Amino acid sequence: MNGIPLVIFELKSPTDENATCYKAFEQLQAYKATIPGLFTYNEICIVSDGLEAKAGSLTAPYSRFSVWKTKDGINEAPKFSDELSTLIHGLCTPETLIDYIQNFVTYEKTQTEDKVTHIVKVETVKKIAAYHQYYAVNKAVASTMEASKAGGTKKAGVIWHTQGAGKSLSMVFYTGKIVRRMHNPTVLIINDRNDLDDQLYDTFAGNSGLLRQPPKQAEGCEDLETLLKVASGGIIFTTIQKFIPDKDKSVYELLSARDNIVVIADEAHRTQYGFNAKLRDIKENGEVVGQRIAYGFAKYIRDALPYATFIGFTGTPVERQDANTPAVFGNYIDIYDIAQAVEDKVIVRIFYESRLAKVNLTEEGKQLVEQFDSELDEVGEADEATAAKMKWAKLEAIVGNEERIRILANDIVTHFEERQKVIEGKALVVAMSRRIAVALYDAIIKLRPEWHNDDLEKGIIKIVMTSSSSDGAAIQRHHTTKSQRKALALRLKDENDPLKIVIVRDMWLTGFDAPCLNTMYIDKPMKDHNLMQAIARVNRVFKDKPGGLIVDYIGIATNLKKALGFYAESGGKGIPAETHQKAVDIMLEKLEVVRGILHGFDYSSFFSSVVRDKLSLILKAEDFILGIYDGKNRYVREVSLLGQSYALAKPDPATFEHAEEIAFFQAVKARLTKFETSGGGGDESYDSVIRNIVNLAISSDQVVDIFSAAGLEKPELSILSEDFLKEIEGMKYKNVAIELLKKLLSDEIKIRSKHNLAKSKTLMEMLDGAIKRYQNNLLTTAEIIEELIRIAREINAADKRGEDMGLSEDELAFYDALETNDSAVAVLGDEQLRAIAREVAEKVRSNATIDFAIKETARARIIVMVRRVLNKYGYPPDKQPATIDLIMKQAENLADVWSVK
Repeated sequence: MNGIPLVIFELKSPTDENATCYKAFEQLQAYKATIPGLFTYNEICIVSDGLEAKAGSLTAPYSRFSVWKTKDGINEAPKFSDELSTLIHGLCTPETLIDYIQNFVTYEKTQTEDKVTHIVKVETVKKIAAYHQYYAVNKAVASTMEASKAGGTKKAGVIWHTQGAGKSLSMVFYTGKIVRRMHNPTVLIINDRNDLDDQLYDTFAGNSGLLRQPPKQAEGCEDLETLLKVASGGIIFTTIQKFIPDKDKSVYELLSARDNIVVIADEAHRTQYGFNAKLRDIKENGEVVGQRIAYGFAKYIRDALPYATFIGFTGTPVERQDANTPAVFGNYIDIYDIAQAVEDKVIVRIFYESRLAKVNLTEEGKQLVEQFDSELDEVGEADEATAAKMKWAKLEAIVGNEERIRILANDIVTHFEERQKVIEGKALVVAMSRRIAVALYDAIIKLRPEWHNDDLEKGIIKIVMTSSSSDGAAIQRHHTTKSQRKALALRLKDENDPLKIVIVRDMWLTGFDAPCLNTMYIDKPMKDHNLMQAIARVNRVFKDKPGGLIVDYIGIATNLKKALGFYAESGGKGIPAETHQKAVDIMLEKLEVVRGILHGFDYSSFFSSVVRDKLSLILKAEDFILGIYDGKNRYVREVSLLGQSYALAKPDPATFEHAEEIAFFQAVKARLTKFETSGGGGDESYDSVIRNIVNLAISSDQVVDIFSAAGLEKPELSILSEDFLKEIEGMKYKNVAIELLKKLLSDEIKIRSKHNLAKSKTLMEMLDGAIKRYQNNLLTTAEIIEELIRIAREINAADKRGEDMGLSEDELAFYDALETNDSAVAVLGDEQLRAIAREVAEKVRSNATIDFAIKETARARIIVMVRRVLNKYGYPPDKQPATIDLIMKQAENLADVWSVK
């Protein structure tokens, strides 16, 4: 834009199976390291392989690059439409791009501390809006402008974006834009809990640059009143409870009559509703002395701010039958449900496993849970809550029974450790009281004493809660301050920190975001929004995490079904939590599919073999699969799906029954993918499921020579030496030999491409041509091996050409670039071309800087020098443009190599 590179595209060939979107992402990381100046003004990075197209920020990991699914924000693009075209027309039009850069790009600072040196590292993270956030926020701004104008309804509406889809950041984008559009209004953000208020406040405070002002937190009712009594401006955080009238009044005092106030209700549910009047008893010394009229919070907020405009943000749907919702906020502005979020890979699926049978809950306890569920409300007057509190106390005594806690602790430890064997992650345990949380902690560290540590910065398990002086010493020692909770949150979010399990009662169940969290153990009655919000803690995308798991010890299944029904009734698509049995069923189904691919191959001896024989059998299986039409692709795809479902199904009894067989399948897959010319799916941190299963399959105290197990002598010197090539030629497993040669040759050519682009291109064309002839059955197995070995010898010969011709490695690269033109060779002859190559190499090397590729002046200077050399020696003028282009590409590659030297 005006010559400034704001958006960078990295495009890969749609016809090259190894040129994936991930490879394009990796290329961008390489550019960041070698030409950082290119990214000084960068706002958006786009990667595409011709089929898929994704956009992400400069600092985003690949898992945060996402598709752009609509051109106009109204109609979603057809499923099989061109993703790159949709992204360009949807995001990169001048009007949209300017709006996006101005209002939908923000920066947050993240802080990590080195556990050994205690050096604190602060990094700036760049965040940009996904398509659903961009269009929802713009709809919300338009709706707010309409509702806030003179004669407007003052009800802007509700945005329902499922948990994990970036609701907090959407609120930041909305606030930043509405501040501009309404010319600095006062924005009041309301929560119904202090910890949620703190979490959202921290998010807004971290994005003050986009908001153009730091937010403020109201400390009390008087402070809120002071903050609101201004002419304009301000972003204020408060809790709903501050809007309770004093001294049994039924009207809240007027705080501001301004109409340039926007009230944002976070998780706009029952506490934010209510206009209807109710009679409440007035008590003195425990006796009823009269009655008063009480209203819901919605009425009190309207008393305080009668001309404010209201908008709600929620991660769960509001009750359709509740007429107060449209009365307070208006109708839905935008819906982004679970089905959409899972499809867009914004969140992962959640699975549910009941382990109620594993712990003892008496019949009386089960009945109390059911009774309590029917009466459980998020808010209520103290006199109405007394009966519920009595039932809660009785249920707490049953749930917190010493023997039950011991069994529960044992099951959590066993279950968690079994899951860690398959896929590493972290867990939240939800207890119904502080007493039970402490008792459970004590029972767990009795089983695993090494998990405990008094130091806040050490230990594998912690409790996050507050306490009061009346709670007693046992509970008080687990009390955490606000700063301590922040430190523990950072520890839990850090995948490399030893903190793995946190026990909570109420904290961190809403608004808390730790992507590496993949398991939640629930031992507390929950329902409706509270339940939906709690289980969403495990739905964040993280590396190869296949899904989150909810483990139920108290019996939340019925409430989960009710929440699911009400979710669907509200128009949401997708299932909040799949049953754990579904993961088991998928695993068994995929197991049969993989067995079908290997039909005719006997691998039964694998399970009783020594390690050397196991490796040999893996090799045989690989050879068998490579001999099947499209066998490798089918096998790798199905075993990947099997591995994901296995990780989710663990530790169901069926996983133990088939663990060894699945381990064998994964080991064969790992062997097959070693031969891929590139890693299409990401780095090794994305293969934790495979890594852990294969480690279990092939564990040994002996040192095993992999080459020997493959029937090869270990190469002593060059990977492409004559001796090694003869070994491959005589390999027993011909299909494996082909894959091995293909991989080795491709890697060797790519290594050489840095130094000699022209020759590498010729060699790669030879390799691709040979492989295609083999795939089209024009070459037999023996012939393709012979052809590949001939190419290997050609590579070896190419390496020695420079010595024979009296040229250095750099000079030979430019010689090959000049030699691509047959007529130039005929006119000038070999000696002349060598002289040109030497002079070009010297000129380019002395003038090429690492960033010359993006500096037009530097490039132009080198092109002029090269052209002068070509003219000096009489290089054909009509052939010069193509040759200069190739020389410049070669120079760019060599500039990288020279910078390292």
